[in-house]
Amino acid sequence: METQNVDVAQPAPPARRKTRSRTPQPGAEDAGENPFRALMRRSRAPEPATLVIFGATGDLAKRKLLPAVFGLWQDGLLGSAFNIVGVGRQEMTDEQFGDFVIEALKSSKETDEPHPGALEKFRDLLYYEFGDFGGDEVYSLVGQELDRAEEAHGGRKNALFYLSTPPSLFEPISNGLGRLGLADESEGWRRIIIEKPFGRDLASARELNAAIHRVWDESQVYRIDHYLGKETVQNLMAIRFGNAIFEPLWNRSFVDHVQITAAEDLGLEGRAGYYEEAGVVRDMLQNHLMQLFALTAMEPPAAFDADAIRDEKVKVLRSVRPIPPQRVPEVAVRGQYGPGTLYGEEVPGYREEPGVEPGSTTPTYVAVKFEVDNWRWQGVPFFLRTGKRLPKKVTEIAVVFKRPPLGMFPGGTERNVLAFRIQPDEGVSLKFSSKSPGQEMVLREVVMDFRYDAFGAQLESPYSRLLLDAMLGDATLFPREDEVDRAWQIVSGLLEAWEGPDAAAPDFPNYPAGTWGPEAADALIGPDRRWRRL
Repeated sequence: METQNVDVAQPAPPARRKTRSRTPQPGAEDAGENPFRALMRRSRAPEPATLVIFGATGDLAKRKLLPAVFGLWQDGLLGSAFNIVGVGRQEMTDEQFGDFVIEALKSSKETDEPHPGALEKFRDLLYYEFGDFGGDEVYSLVGQELDRAEEAHGGRKNALFYLSTPPSLFEPISNGLGRLGLADESEGWRRIIIEKPFGRDLASARELNAAIHRVWDESQVYRIDHYLGKETVQNLMAIRFGNAIFEPLWNRSFVDHVQITAAEDLGLEGRAGYYEEAGVVRDMLQNHLMQLFALTAMEPPAAFDADAIRDEKVKVLRSVRPIPPQRVPEVAVRGQYGPGTLYGEEVPGYREEPGVEPGSTTPTYVAVKFEVDNWRWQGVPFFLRTGKRLPKKVTEIAVVFKRPPLGMFPGGTERNVLAFRIQPDEGVSLKFSSKSPGQEMVLREVVMDFRYDAFGAQLESPYSRLLLDAMLGDATLFPREDEVDRAWQIVSGLLEAWEGPDAAAPDFPNYPAGTWGPEAADALIGPDRRWRRL
Protein backbone atom coordinates (compact mmCIF):
# COMPACT_ATOMS: atom_id res chain seq x y z
CA MET A 1 0.00 0.00 0.00
CA GLU A 2 0.99 3.63 -0.18
CA THR A 3 1.29 5.89 2.83
CA GLN A 4 2.06 9.58 3.12
CA ASN A 5 4.68 11.41 5.10
CA VAL A 6 3.88 14.72 6.72
CA ASP A 7 6.03 17.58 5.50
CA VAL A 8 8.81 18.25 7.99
CA ALA A 9 9.56 21.82 8.94
CA GLN A 10 12.88 23.10 7.59
CA PRO A 11 14.93 26.28 8.14
CA ALA A 12 13.41 29.25 6.35
CA PRO A 13 14.70 29.65 2.78
CA PRO A 14 15.35 32.95 1.00
CA ALA A 15 12.38 35.14 0.14
CA ARG A 16 10.05 33.62 -2.42
CA ARG A 17 10.15 35.08 -5.92
CA LYS A 18 8.18 34.06 -8.98
CA THR A 19 10.26 34.86 -12.04
CA ARG A 20 9.18 32.26 -14.58
CA SER A 21 6.57 32.62 -17.27
CA ARG A 22 3.15 31.10 -16.70
CA THR A 23 3.26 29.50 -20.19
CA PRO A 24 3.57 25.72 -19.78
CA GLN A 25 5.70 23.77 -22.22
CA PRO A 26 4.44 20.78 -24.22
CA GLY A 27 5.68 17.30 -23.46
CA ALA A 28 8.27 15.61 -25.62
CA GLU A 29 6.26 13.57 -28.10
CA ASP A 30 8.95 12.11 -30.30
CA ALA A 31 10.75 8.77 -30.36
CA GLY A 32 10.65 6.51 -27.33
CA GLU A 33 6.96 6.90 -26.49
CA ASN A 34 5.33 4.11 -24.48
CA PRO A 35 3.21 2.15 -27.03
CA PHE A 36 0.59 1.43 -24.35
CA ARG A 37 -0.19 5.15 -24.36
CA ALA A 38 0.29 5.80 -28.06
CA LEU A 39 -3.41 5.40 -28.93
CA MET A 40 -4.66 7.30 -25.88
CA ARG A 41 -3.81 10.82 -27.03
CA ARG A 42 -6.69 11.46 -29.39
CA SER A 43 -9.41 9.81 -27.31
CA ARG A 44 -8.18 10.55 -23.78
CA ALA A 45 -6.68 14.04 -23.80
CA PRO A 46 -8.12 16.07 -20.91
CA GLU A 47 -8.96 19.74 -21.00
CA PRO A 48 -6.23 22.17 -19.86
CA ALA A 49 -6.00 22.02 -16.09
CA THR A 50 -3.94 22.61 -12.99
CA LEU A 51 -2.97 19.71 -10.73
CA VAL A 52 -2.75 20.86 -7.11
CA ILE A 53 -0.93 18.37 -4.86
CA PHE A 54 -1.35 18.86 -1.12
CA GLY A 55 1.59 17.15 0.59
CA ALA A 56 3.73 17.63 -2.50
CA THR A 57 7.01 17.02 -0.64
CA GLY A 58 5.83 13.82 1.03
CA ASP A 59 6.87 10.26 0.29
CA LEU A 60 3.91 9.33 -1.92
CA ALA A 61 4.31 12.38 -4.15
CA LYS A 62 8.05 11.78 -4.46
CA ARG A 63 7.90 8.06 -5.26
CA LYS A 64 4.63 7.72 -7.17
CA LEU A 65 2.68 10.84 -8.11
CA LEU A 66 5.39 13.02 -9.64
CA PRO A 67 6.85 10.20 -11.80
CA ALA A 68 3.33 9.31 -12.95
CA VAL A 69 2.52 12.91 -13.93
CA PHE A 70 5.87 13.27 -15.70
CA GLY A 71 5.21 10.12 -17.73
CA LEU A 72 1.78 11.34 -18.82
CA TRP A 73 3.10 14.76 -19.74
CA GLN A 74 6.12 13.42 -21.63
CA ASP A 75 3.86 11.16 -23.69
CA GLY A 76 1.73 14.14 -24.67
CA LEU A 77 -1.37 13.03 -22.78
CA LEU A 78 -1.76 16.22 -20.74
CA GLY A 79 -1.54 18.70 -23.59
CA SER A 80 0.42 21.92 -23.67
CA ALA A 81 -1.63 23.97 -21.20
CA PHE A 82 -0.96 22.11 -17.98
CA ASN A 83 0.81 23.02 -14.76
CA ILE A 84 1.38 21.69 -11.25
CA VAL A 85 1.05 23.53 -7.96
CA GLY A 86 2.67 21.81 -5.01
CA VAL A 87 1.23 22.74 -1.61
CA GLY A 88 2.82 21.93 1.72
CA ARG A 89 3.56 23.12 5.22
CA GLN A 90 7.29 23.20 4.49
CA GLU A 91 8.50 26.62 3.44
CA MET A 92 10.29 26.68 0.08
CA THR A 93 10.48 28.72 -3.12
CA ASP A 94 9.34 27.71 -6.59
CA GLU A 95 12.98 27.13 -7.50
CA GLN A 96 13.58 24.90 -4.49
CA PHE A 97 10.44 22.93 -5.26
CA GLY A 98 11.65 22.52 -8.83
CA ASP A 99 14.95 21.13 -7.52
CA PHE A 100 13.05 18.75 -5.26
CA VAL A 101 10.86 17.46 -8.10
CA ILE A 102 13.72 16.95 -10.55
CA GLU A 103 15.70 15.05 -7.92
CA ALA A 104 12.61 12.94 -7.12
CA LEU A 105 12.21 12.07 -10.80
CA LYS A 106 15.86 11.14 -11.14
CA SER A 107 15.83 8.92 -8.04
CA SER A 108 12.49 7.13 -8.56
CA LYS A 109 12.50 3.72 -10.19
CA GLU A 110 9.10 4.53 -11.70
CA THR A 111 10.21 7.50 -13.80
CA ASP A 112 10.11 6.98 -17.55
CA GLU A 113 13.40 7.56 -19.37
CA PRO A 114 13.44 11.34 -19.95
CA HIS A 115 13.65 12.60 -23.50
CA PRO A 116 16.43 15.13 -24.18
CA GLY A 117 15.58 18.39 -22.43
CA ALA A 118 12.32 17.03 -21.01
CA LEU A 119 13.21 17.51 -17.34
CA GLU A 120 13.95 21.20 -17.77
CA LYS A 121 10.75 21.73 -19.74
CA PHE A 122 8.80 19.91 -17.04
CA ARG A 123 10.41 22.11 -14.41
CA ASP A 124 8.75 25.13 -16.03
CA LEU A 125 5.35 23.69 -15.10
CA LEU A 126 6.07 23.63 -11.35
CA TYR A 127 4.91 26.12 -8.71
CA TYR A 128 4.73 25.94 -4.95
CA GLU A 129 2.70 27.41 -2.10
CA PHE A 130 3.01 26.78 1.62
CA GLY A 131 1.11 27.55 4.77
CA ASP A 132 -1.07 26.28 7.59
CA PHE A 133 -3.76 23.93 6.29
CA GLY A 134 -6.07 25.07 9.07
CA GLY A 135 -6.08 28.73 7.95
CA ASP A 136 -7.22 30.52 4.84
CA GLU A 137 -4.02 32.05 3.48
CA VAL A 138 -2.67 28.95 1.74
CA TYR A 139 -5.99 28.35 -0.04
CA SER A 140 -6.09 31.99 -1.12
CA LEU A 141 -2.63 31.54 -2.66
CA VAL A 142 -3.81 28.41 -4.47
CA GLY A 143 -6.75 30.40 -5.81
CA GLN A 144 -4.34 33.02 -7.13
CA GLU A 145 -2.37 30.30 -8.91
CA LEU A 146 -5.56 29.15 -10.62
CA ASP A 147 -6.32 32.75 -11.63
CA ARG A 148 -2.87 33.12 -13.17
CA ALA A 149 -3.30 29.88 -15.11
CA GLU A 150 -6.64 30.99 -16.54
CA GLU A 151 -5.14 32.63 -19.63
CA ALA A 152 -2.97 29.61 -20.48
CA HIS A 153 -6.02 27.37 -20.00
CA GLY A 154 -8.21 29.20 -22.47
CA GLY A 155 -10.23 31.08 -19.89
CA ARG A 156 -11.01 27.97 -17.83
CA LYS A 157 -9.97 27.31 -14.22
CA ASN A 158 -10.07 23.51 -14.28
CA ALA A 159 -8.34 22.03 -11.24
CA LEU A 160 -7.68 18.60 -9.77
CA PHE A 161 -6.85 18.66 -6.05
CA TYR A 162 -4.87 15.64 -4.81
CA LEU A 163 -4.78 15.07 -1.04
CA SER A 164 -1.47 13.24 -0.58
CA THR A 165 -1.48 13.88 3.15
CA PRO A 166 -2.15 12.04 6.41
CA PRO A 167 -5.87 11.23 6.83
CA SER A 168 -6.17 13.72 9.70
CA LEU A 169 -5.78 16.53 7.14
CA PHE A 170 -8.44 15.36 4.67
CA GLU A 171 -11.28 17.25 6.36
CA PRO A 172 -9.35 20.48 7.12
CA ILE A 173 -8.11 20.72 3.52
CA SER A 174 -11.57 20.00 2.11
CA ASN A 175 -13.08 22.64 4.39
CA GLY A 176 -10.40 25.17 3.46
CA LEU A 177 -10.99 24.70 -0.25
CA GLY A 178 -14.71 25.09 0.39
CA ARG A 179 -14.33 28.29 2.44
CA LEU A 180 -12.40 29.97 -0.38
CA GLY A 181 -14.87 28.79 -3.03
CA LEU A 182 -12.35 26.54 -4.75
CA ALA A 183 -14.83 23.68 -5.12
CA ASP A 184 -17.13 25.87 -7.22
CA GLU A 185 -17.38 24.75 -10.86
CA SER A 186 -18.83 27.89 -12.41
CA GLU A 187 -15.49 28.74 -14.10
CA GLY A 188 -14.20 25.22 -14.76
CA TRP A 189 -14.42 21.71 -13.38
CA ARG A 190 -13.10 21.01 -9.88
CA ARG A 191 -12.36 17.52 -8.56
CA ILE A 192 -10.71 16.15 -5.45
CA ILE A 193 -8.73 12.91 -5.07
CA ILE A 194 -8.59 11.47 -1.56
CA GLU A 195 -6.03 8.84 -0.63
CA LYS A 196 -6.67 5.82 1.58
CA PRO A 197 -7.34 5.04 4.33
CA PHE A 198 -10.79 6.59 4.07
CA GLY A 199 -11.71 6.46 7.74
CA ARG A 200 -10.51 3.90 10.28
CA ASP A 201 -13.90 2.27 10.89
CA LEU A 202 -17.49 2.53 9.74
CA ALA A 203 -18.38 5.47 11.97
CA SER A 204 -15.34 7.58 11.06
CA ALA A 205 -15.75 6.81 7.34
CA ARG A 206 -19.34 8.05 7.50
CA GLU A 207 -18.26 11.18 9.37
CA LEU A 208 -15.58 11.88 6.75
CA ASN A 209 -18.05 11.34 3.91
CA ALA A 210 -20.47 13.77 5.55
CA ALA A 211 -17.70 16.36 5.96
CA ILE A 212 -16.55 15.97 2.35
CA HIS A 213 -20.12 16.28 1.04
CA ARG A 214 -20.63 19.55 2.86
CA VAL A 215 -18.21 20.98 0.29
CA TRP A 216 -18.19 18.61 -2.68
CA ASP A 217 -20.79 16.82 -4.71
CA GLU A 218 -20.21 13.05 -4.92
CA SER A 219 -19.51 13.44 -8.64
CA GLN A 220 -16.48 15.58 -7.76
CA VAL A 221 -14.99 13.10 -5.25
CA TYR A 222 -12.45 10.49 -6.38
CA ARG A 223 -11.41 8.05 -3.65
CA ILE A 224 -8.26 6.47 -5.01
CA ASP A 225 -7.18 2.85 -4.62
CA HIS A 226 -4.09 2.35 -6.76
CA TYR A 227 -4.75 -1.39 -7.11
CA LEU A 228 -7.62 -0.55 -9.46
CA GLY A 229 -5.19 1.16 -11.84
CA LYS A 230 -3.13 -1.98 -12.40
CA GLU A 231 -3.40 -3.47 -15.87
CA THR A 232 -4.31 -6.99 -14.75
CA VAL A 233 -7.11 -5.74 -12.49
CA GLN A 234 -8.67 -4.04 -15.50
CA ASN A 235 -7.89 -7.09 -17.63
CA LEU A 236 -10.00 -9.16 -15.24
CA MET A 237 -13.08 -7.49 -16.69
CA ALA A 238 -11.75 -7.79 -20.24
CA ILE A 239 -11.01 -11.52 -19.92
CA ARG A 240 -14.32 -12.30 -18.25
CA PHE A 241 -16.75 -10.13 -20.23
CA GLY A 242 -14.90 -10.03 -23.54
CA ASN A 243 -14.63 -13.79 -24.10
CA ALA A 244 -17.52 -16.20 -24.51
CA ILE A 245 -15.53 -19.14 -23.12
CA PHE A 246 -15.16 -17.75 -19.57
CA GLU A 247 -18.40 -16.09 -18.48
CA PRO A 248 -20.54 -19.30 -18.79
CA LEU A 249 -18.17 -21.00 -16.31
CA TRP A 250 -18.06 -18.09 -13.86
CA ASN A 251 -20.58 -19.44 -11.35
CA ARG A 252 -21.40 -22.02 -8.68
CA SER A 253 -21.91 -24.81 -11.24
CA PHE A 254 -18.25 -24.88 -12.24
CA VAL A 255 -16.22 -22.90 -9.67
CA ASP A 256 -15.15 -24.65 -6.46
CA HIS A 257 -13.70 -21.61 -4.73
CA VAL A 258 -11.76 -18.40 -5.34
CA GLN A 259 -8.50 -17.34 -3.69
CA ILE A 260 -7.35 -13.71 -3.53
CA THR A 261 -3.84 -13.22 -2.16
CA ALA A 262 -1.87 -10.04 -1.52
CA ALA A 263 1.44 -11.09 0.01
CA GLU A 264 4.14 -8.66 1.11
CA ASP A 265 7.70 -9.68 1.87
CA LEU A 266 8.57 -6.41 3.61
CA GLY A 267 8.18 -5.56 7.26
CA LEU A 268 7.34 -2.10 8.55
CA GLU A 269 10.09 -0.16 6.74
CA GLY A 270 9.98 2.64 9.32
CA ARG A 271 6.17 2.92 9.32
CA ALA A 272 5.48 1.61 12.83
CA GLY A 273 3.51 4.70 13.87
CA TYR A 274 1.01 4.22 11.07
CA TYR A 275 0.83 0.44 11.17
CA GLU A 276 0.35 0.16 14.93
CA GLU A 277 -2.78 2.27 14.51
CA ALA A 278 -4.03 0.57 11.35
CA GLY A 279 -3.16 -3.13 11.37
CA VAL A 280 -3.65 -5.43 8.41
CA VAL A 281 -7.47 -5.25 8.24
CA ARG A 282 -7.50 -1.49 7.69
CA ASP A 283 -4.28 -1.42 5.72
CA MET A 284 -5.14 -4.04 3.09
CA LEU A 285 -8.36 -6.03 3.59
CA GLN A 286 -10.95 -3.25 3.77
CA ASN A 287 -9.73 -1.58 0.59
CA HIS A 288 -7.35 -3.40 -1.77
CA LEU A 289 -8.62 -6.96 -1.29
CA MET A 290 -12.24 -5.87 -1.05
CA GLN A 291 -11.98 -4.15 -4.42
CA LEU A 292 -10.39 -7.22 -6.03
CA PHE A 293 -13.15 -9.38 -4.56
CA ALA A 294 -15.90 -7.10 -5.86
CA LEU A 295 -14.50 -7.05 -9.40
CA THR A 296 -14.17 -10.85 -9.41
CA ALA A 297 -17.63 -11.60 -8.03
CA MET A 298 -19.79 -8.88 -9.55
CA GLU A 299 -22.47 -9.44 -12.19
CA PRO A 300 -21.97 -8.20 -15.77
CA PRO A 301 -22.68 -4.44 -15.84
CA ALA A 302 -25.38 -3.09 -18.11
CA ALA A 303 -22.76 -0.86 -19.77
CA PHE A 304 -19.05 -0.25 -19.47
CA ASP A 305 -19.35 3.02 -17.61
CA ALA A 306 -18.65 4.24 -14.11
CA ASP A 307 -22.15 4.06 -12.62
CA ALA A 308 -23.03 0.66 -14.10
CA ILE A 309 -19.78 -0.96 -12.96
CA ARG A 310 -19.89 0.54 -9.49
CA ASP A 311 -23.55 -0.42 -9.11
CA GLU A 312 -22.64 -4.07 -9.64
CA LYS A 313 -19.70 -3.88 -7.23
CA VAL A 314 -21.96 -2.50 -4.51
CA LYS A 315 -24.56 -5.14 -5.26
CA VAL A 316 -22.15 -8.02 -4.68
CA LEU A 317 -20.72 -6.40 -1.55
CA ARG A 318 -24.25 -6.29 -0.17
CA SER A 319 -24.55 -10.02 -0.90
CA VAL A 320 -21.65 -10.96 1.39
CA ARG A 321 -23.00 -12.85 4.36
CA PRO A 322 -22.61 -10.69 7.49
CA ILE A 323 -19.76 -11.52 9.86
CA PRO A 324 -20.88 -10.58 13.38
CA PRO A 325 -18.22 -10.88 16.12
CA GLN A 326 -19.45 -14.31 17.23
CA ARG A 327 -18.86 -15.74 13.72
CA VAL A 328 -15.31 -14.40 13.39
CA PRO A 329 -13.55 -17.52 14.80
CA GLU A 330 -15.32 -19.64 12.15
CA VAL A 331 -14.43 -17.52 9.13
CA ALA A 332 -11.27 -15.53 9.90
CA VAL A 333 -7.70 -16.01 11.11
CA ARG A 334 -5.27 -13.34 12.24
CA GLY A 335 -1.56 -13.51 12.74
CA GLN A 336 1.58 -11.61 13.62
CA TYR A 337 5.03 -12.51 12.33
CA GLY A 338 7.86 -13.47 14.61
CA PRO A 339 11.59 -13.68 13.88
CA GLY A 340 12.48 -15.75 10.84
CA THR A 341 14.50 -16.06 7.68
CA LEU A 342 13.71 -14.33 4.40
CA TYR A 343 15.85 -14.58 1.27
CA GLY A 344 18.56 -16.27 3.31
CA GLU A 345 18.77 -13.49 5.91
CA GLU A 346 17.50 -13.39 9.47
CA VAL A 347 14.79 -10.77 10.04
CA PRO A 348 13.24 -9.58 13.31
CA GLY A 349 9.72 -10.27 14.46
CA TYR A 350 7.06 -7.57 14.44
CA ARG A 351 7.49 -6.86 18.16
CA GLU A 352 11.22 -6.29 17.60
CA GLU A 353 10.65 -3.71 14.87
CA PRO A 354 11.62 -0.11 15.78
CA GLY A 355 8.68 1.80 17.24
CA VAL A 356 6.56 -1.27 18.06
CA GLU A 357 5.49 -2.01 21.63
CA PRO A 358 7.05 -5.25 22.97
CA GLY A 359 3.64 -6.79 23.64
CA SER A 360 1.83 -5.38 20.59
CA THR A 361 -1.28 -7.26 19.49
CA THR A 362 -1.48 -5.59 16.08
CA PRO A 363 -2.14 -8.24 13.42
CA THR A 364 0.11 -8.37 10.35
CA TYR A 365 -1.77 -11.24 8.65
CA VAL A 366 -5.42 -11.97 8.01
CA ALA A 367 -7.24 -14.70 6.13
CA VAL A 368 -11.02 -14.57 5.82
CA LYS A 369 -13.73 -16.58 4.11
CA PHE A 370 -16.48 -14.62 2.38
CA GLU A 371 -19.76 -16.38 1.60
CA VAL A 372 -21.86 -14.71 -1.07
CA ASP A 373 -25.61 -15.16 -0.80
CA ASN A 374 -26.73 -14.69 -4.38
CA TRP A 375 -27.75 -16.91 -7.28
CA ARG A 376 -24.34 -16.98 -8.99
CA TRP A 377 -22.11 -17.74 -6.01
CA GLN A 378 -24.24 -19.58 -3.44
CA GLY A 379 -22.02 -22.22 -1.85
CA VAL A 380 -18.77 -20.95 -3.43
CA PRO A 381 -16.38 -19.60 -0.76
CA PHE A 382 -14.04 -16.70 -1.48
CA PHE A 383 -10.82 -16.91 0.53
CA LEU A 384 -8.93 -13.64 0.98
CA ARG A 385 -5.52 -13.45 2.63
CA THR A 386 -2.84 -10.83 3.05
CA GLY A 387 0.16 -10.45 5.30
CA LYS A 388 3.60 -9.03 5.89
CA ARG A 389 6.93 -10.88 5.90
CA LEU A 390 5.57 -13.66 3.70
CA PRO A 391 7.99 -15.52 1.39
CA LYS A 392 7.52 -13.19 -1.58
CA LYS A 393 5.72 -10.10 -2.82
CA VAL A 394 2.83 -11.25 -5.00
CA THR A 395 -0.82 -10.38 -5.61
CA GLU A 396 -3.05 -12.88 -7.38
CA ILE A 397 -6.69 -13.75 -8.01
CA ALA A 398 -7.16 -17.50 -8.61
CA VAL A 399 -10.47 -18.94 -9.80
CA VAL A 400 -10.29 -22.63 -8.87
CA PHE A 401 -12.70 -24.87 -10.78
CA LYS A 402 -14.34 -28.07 -9.63
CA ARG A 403 -12.85 -31.46 -10.36
CA PRO A 404 -14.35 -33.59 -13.15
CA PRO A 405 -17.36 -35.57 -11.87
CA LEU A 406 -15.80 -38.96 -12.68
CA GLY A 407 -12.29 -39.97 -11.59
CA MET A 408 -11.49 -42.17 -14.58
CA PHE A 409 -7.72 -41.54 -14.79
CA PRO A 410 -5.02 -43.21 -12.66
CA GLY A 411 -3.79 -40.87 -9.97
CA GLY A 412 -6.82 -38.61 -10.23
CA THR A 413 -6.91 -35.07 -11.56
CA GLU A 414 -6.11 -31.63 -10.22
CA ARG A 415 -8.48 -28.71 -10.36
CA ASN A 416 -8.22 -26.29 -13.26
CA VAL A 417 -7.15 -22.78 -12.21
CA LEU A 418 -7.54 -19.46 -13.99
CA ALA A 419 -5.12 -17.07 -12.28
CA PHE A 420 -4.74 -13.31 -12.65
CA ARG A 421 -1.29 -12.14 -11.51
CA ILE A 422 -1.66 -8.52 -10.38
CA GLN A 423 1.99 -8.09 -9.37
CA PRO A 424 4.75 -8.75 -10.17
CA ASP A 425 5.01 -10.25 -13.70
CA GLU A 426 1.50 -9.07 -14.56
CA GLY A 427 -0.44 -11.57 -16.61
CA VAL A 428 -3.02 -14.36 -16.80
CA SER A 429 -2.51 -18.13 -16.70
CA LEU A 430 -4.75 -21.17 -17.16
CA LYS A 431 -3.76 -24.48 -15.57
CA PHE A 432 -5.25 -27.69 -16.93
CA SER A 433 -4.41 -31.40 -17.21
CA SER A 434 -2.99 -33.09 -20.31
CA LYS A 435 -1.67 -36.54 -21.14
CA SER A 436 2.03 -36.88 -20.56
CA PRO A 437 3.96 -38.24 -23.60
CA GLY A 438 4.41 -42.01 -23.40
CA GLN A 439 2.46 -45.23 -23.66
CA GLU A 440 0.67 -44.92 -20.31
CA MET A 441 -2.33 -42.72 -19.66
CA VAL A 442 -0.74 -40.40 -17.12
CA LEU A 443 -1.98 -36.84 -16.71
CA ARG A 444 0.23 -33.89 -15.86
CA GLU A 445 -0.56 -30.26 -15.15
CA VAL A 446 0.32 -27.79 -17.88
CA VAL A 447 -0.03 -24.01 -17.87
CA MET A 448 -0.96 -21.58 -20.62
CA ASP A 449 0.65 -18.31 -19.60
CA PHE A 450 0.09 -14.78 -20.91
CA ARG A 451 2.36 -12.07 -19.55
CA TYR A 452 2.16 -8.38 -20.27
CA ASP A 453 5.88 -8.16 -20.97
CA ALA A 454 5.06 -10.00 -24.22
CA PHE A 455 3.99 -6.59 -25.54
CA GLY A 456 7.59 -5.45 -25.25
CA ALA A 457 6.82 -2.27 -23.35
CA GLN A 458 6.89 -1.12 -19.76
CA LEU A 459 3.49 -1.04 -18.08
CA GLU A 460 2.30 2.39 -17.11
CA SER A 461 2.06 3.24 -13.44
CA PRO A 462 -1.37 2.67 -11.85
CA TYR A 463 -1.22 6.28 -10.71
CA SER A 464 -0.76 7.42 -14.32
CA ARG A 465 -3.98 5.71 -15.34
CA LEU A 466 -5.94 6.95 -12.34
CA LEU A 467 -4.70 10.54 -12.54
CA LEU A 468 -5.61 10.72 -16.20
CA ASP A 469 -9.05 9.21 -15.53
CA ALA A 470 -9.71 11.78 -12.80
CA MET A 471 -8.75 14.64 -15.12
CA LEU A 472 -11.10 13.20 -17.74
CA GLY A 473 -13.92 12.84 -15.23
CA ASP A 474 -14.01 9.04 -15.57
CA ALA A 475 -14.80 7.61 -12.12
CA THR A 476 -14.99 3.94 -13.20
CA LEU A 477 -11.90 2.87 -11.24
CA PHE A 478 -12.63 4.95 -8.12
CA PRO A 479 -14.70 3.49 -5.24
CA ARG A 480 -17.98 5.26 -4.65
CA GLU A 481 -19.29 6.34 -1.25
CA ASP A 482 -21.60 3.36 -0.87
CA GLU A 483 -18.78 0.94 -1.82
CA VAL A 484 -16.56 2.29 0.94
CA ASP A 485 -19.42 2.20 3.42
CA ARG A 486 -20.32 -1.40 2.63
CA ALA A 487 -16.68 -2.52 2.78
CA TRP A 488 -16.42 -1.11 6.30
CA GLN A 489 -19.64 -2.86 7.28
CA ILE A 490 -18.21 -6.21 6.16
CA VAL A 491 -15.02 -5.92 8.24
CA SER A 492 -16.61 -4.25 11.29
CA GLY A 493 -17.24 -7.61 12.96
CA LEU A 494 -13.56 -8.54 12.65
CA LEU A 495 -12.46 -5.25 14.19
CA GLU A 496 -14.96 -5.59 17.05
CA ALA A 497 -13.99 -9.19 17.78
CA TRP A 498 -10.26 -8.45 17.74
CA GLU A 499 -10.16 -4.90 19.17
CA GLY A 500 -13.35 -4.53 21.20
CA PRO A 501 -13.54 -4.41 25.00
CA ASP A 502 -14.29 -8.13 25.18
CA ALA A 503 -11.53 -9.18 22.79
CA ALA A 504 -9.26 -11.95 24.01
CA ALA A 505 -5.51 -11.40 23.81
CA PRO A 506 -4.11 -13.24 20.77
CA ASP A 507 -1.29 -15.76 20.99
CA PHE A 508 1.24 -13.73 19.01
CA PRO A 509 3.55 -14.20 17.23
CA ASN A 510 2.06 -17.22 15.50
CA TYR A 511 4.00 -17.46 12.22
CA PRO A 512 7.71 -17.03 11.52
CA ALA A 513 8.78 -14.41 9.01
CA GLY A 514 9.41 -16.05 5.65
CA THR A 515 6.48 -18.49 5.90
CA TRP A 516 2.97 -18.32 4.44
CA GLY A 517 1.19 -17.44 7.68
CA PRO A 518 -0.26 -19.21 10.72
CA GLU A 519 -1.25 -22.89 10.56
CA ALA A 520 -4.84 -21.96 11.39
CA ALA A 521 -5.15 -20.48 7.91
CA ASP A 522 -4.69 -23.95 6.42
CA ALA A 523 -7.55 -25.22 8.55
CA LEU A 524 -9.71 -22.28 7.43
CA ILE A 525 -9.53 -23.24 3.76
CA GLY A 526 -10.64 -26.81 4.55
CA PRO A 527 -9.30 -30.36 4.26
CA ASP A 528 -10.02 -30.80 0.54
CA ARG A 529 -8.46 -27.52 -0.53
CA ARG A 530 -5.07 -25.89 -0.15
CA TRP A 531 -3.67 -22.41 -0.48
CA ARG A 532 -1.75 -21.81 -3.66
CA ARG A 533 2.01 -21.71 -3.06
CA LEU A 534 3.03 -18.72 -5.06
